[in-house]
Amino acid sequence: MLELDQILLFASTAILLAATPGPDVIYVITRGITQGRASALAAAAGFSLGNIVHTALVILGVSAIIKASPIAFTAIKIAGAVYLIYIGIKIFRSGSARADKDDKLLAPKTVFIQSVTANILNPKVAVFFIALFPQFIREQNGHASMQMFLLGMLFIICTFIVFSACALFSGQIGELLKKREKGAGMLNKVAGSVLIGLGVALALSKR
Repeated sequence: MLELDQILLFASTAILLAATPGPDVIYVITRGITQGRASALAAAAGFSLGNIVHTALVILGVSAIIKASPIAFTAIKIAGAVYLIYIGIKIFRSGSARADKDDKLLAPKTVFIQSVTANILNPKVAVFFIALFPQFIREQNGHASMQMFLLGMLFIICTFIVFSACALFSGQIGELLKKREKGAGMLNKVAGSVLIGLGVALALSKR
């Protein structure tokens, strides 16, 4: 089991890291502004629950293999970069998702799937888990795998809290922009461009 100070320190770290701007936060905010709270919360849930996979990979040792293998790391990195660029292009070309045309709106289920996929295909998350989790493992607290599992669940809860706050805030902004299609369209282009840029940066980044 985890000790209270261990939980508080890890939770504080997780919240600070989750609040750092990245593809996840940007995508959640974009969906909140352009489609409302429901879609933004779906994105928040997707990016948070995607960490279940990374937690399992760390426990099973697969993440260590990915980190040690340049080929595996690069393959997953390129796949993740391409997917980010793909999402960015779709958002950029969508114009105003607040328009009356329903075909421009993504269902929350689709948003959720996109978010989970983007999270899983980011090898830096796996490497990050490898670097972070061991710092909070204590030998006297039992089996390391169980501690990593609990830390993973705590990380998911913390990220969902942060992402949900972003979702609710951006959803409120979206309501204010609801009747200003031009403004929402411009935000789509900006957000799409940022995601494309992040995808390119991921593709060019080193471990």
